[in-house]
Amino acid sequence: MSVARFIADQRTKYRVPHAVSCRLLGVSEAWFYKWRNRAHSPGAATGLHTTRDYRRDTIDRAVAVAFDKARGLHGSPRLHADMRADGWTVTEKTVADSMSRQGLVARRIRRRSGLTRQDKSAAKFPDLLCRDFTAQCPDERWVGDITEIPTAAGKLYLATVIDLYSRRLLGAATSRHPDAALACAAIEMAVATRGGKQAIWRDDDAQKLIFHTDRGSTYTAKKFTKLCRRMGIRQSMGRVGS
Repeated sequence: MSVARFIADQRTKYRVPHAVSCRLLGVSEAWFYKWRNRAHSPGAATGLHTTRDYRRDTIDRAVAVAFDKARGLHGSPRLHADMRADGWTVTEKTVADSMSRQGLVARRIRRRSGLTRQDKSAAKFPDLLCRDFTAQCPDERWVGDITEIPTAAGKLYLATVIDLYSRRLLGAATSRHPDAALACAAIEMAVATRGGKQAIWRDDDAQKLIFHTDRGSTYTAKKFTKLCRRMGIRQSMGRVGS
């Protein structure tokens, strides 16, 4: 079995997002989607005989990509909104039908009460958002979180960084441990996505990019706080679980 086929099967059989499998196996998502698009291209042995068949297959692939981007958490209403924002002209029913054909079912992530723990001796950061999760421009406010994902091989932890202006996922990293190294990997990916440190740096402290998280020890660890300072990022923290 090829690596690409293995990645595809993980989503079909175990609902593991393609992005997670690609990262764990050390291959790029672009490579995987190129393989899948080639496998479904006109002229390949796909069984697509009419324009309608090809249109449906194209929509199925677009829905699958959008589903992966949402980490399998969006049902047809939210997935429909995501695709409309990306320029697709589809109805919610079309999206729902495509999800049904592919066996895509949105899953609910339950936050584990013991996942986030405070370090009482760590540095304290103010809540700069006060539950105002909006932004006026890109790279003004980012939010981060760590989610526990149960898998057949054990627990996997996913750290994410999202821009509150575009709601775009900028950075993501996975690990067997919810530690500072995981949080650092996610924020470093987000900074790289935006073009590097120089692209987000602002000399005025009051204008620096805000990164908001809970007060868990992962985000108050010295390794992570030093990285944020070096990148020109101001940390903001709400209460645990906020």
